[in-house]
Amino acid sequence: MASTNTIMTKLIKRIRTYGELVMFSHTLFSLPFALIALFIAADGFPSLNLFFWIMVCLFAGRNGANALNRYVDQKYDGLNPRTQSRHMPKGIVKSKEVLIITALCYILFVFAAYQINLLCFYLSPIALGLFTLYSYTKRFTWLCHIVLGITCAGAPVGAWIAVTGGIDLIPLILGAIVTLWVSGFDIVYGTQDIDFDRSVGLFSIPARFGLTGALTIARVFHMIMWLLLISVGMLAHLGIVYYVGVGISALLLLIEHGLIDPGHRMKMNFAAYHINQLISTMLLITTAIDIFV
Repeated sequence: MASTNTIMTKLIKRIRTYGELVMFSHTLFSLPFALIALFIAADGFPSLNLFFWIMVCLFAGRNGANALNRYVDQKYDGLNPRTQSRHMPKGIVKSKEVLIITALCYILFVFAAYQINLLCFYLSPIALGLFTLYSYTKRFTWLCHIVLGITCAGAPVGAWIAVTGGIDLIPLILGAIVTLWVSGFDIVYGTQDIDFDRSVGLFSIPARFGLTGALTIARVFHMIMWLLLISVGMLAHLGIVYYVGVGISALLLLIEHGLIDPGHRMKMNFAAYHINQLISTMLLITTAIDIFV
């Protein structure tokens, strides 16, 4: 019994380590927008079977992409003082383990897409291509933040296709919202690495345009994103509760940009991550209330 308990404890600890590696808690970024698209497309809740496979796709795709990103970036993570404590630079997780996690997630993603419908299955290689491409973009283009946003935008677009078997204007706008939103806060977060990126030859909007230019671009992205949120409410005929959520999101975005301080890591984590998790979660809640109540 003691031996079994020891094995289970080690297994749980390892699973927790893998969750930290892929930043599993950050699933709250794209997932709410995927659910928003899903609920609007289904005009309520879809079948449990469809919902299950959509969730499998979302979790497998996101975590596989993050695992690959950790593998690809391990050299630079080891050189950057801000990221030297991550799992791969410290040797807590080996390269082989990360590649196995990535492969398993990618396979599960394709299998889940096949369970949904043929269009999702046929489009799944494009999604995997974007997952993989993003990890290398900082080597050759400062548009890397936008590529990340486009990759995350696949969540609401894919959820819509899963429900309807086709595409429409609303999911495309939701995809644009996610692209601008994620690109914006990734630019904000990237301002911490301006000097490092320039010193090692990595590309980013902060390294290309400097702190002031990068923050201006991020603000413009988030302003357009907010306007697009209003257009989604109009096209989907959502009610007052949704617009309350849109209003709160504007306030949270103002707080986010007011907190930016590249020299203060805790403030940057709160501004780039925690506030944006609140934004997506709050928008999901207000949208769901409008649709279901």
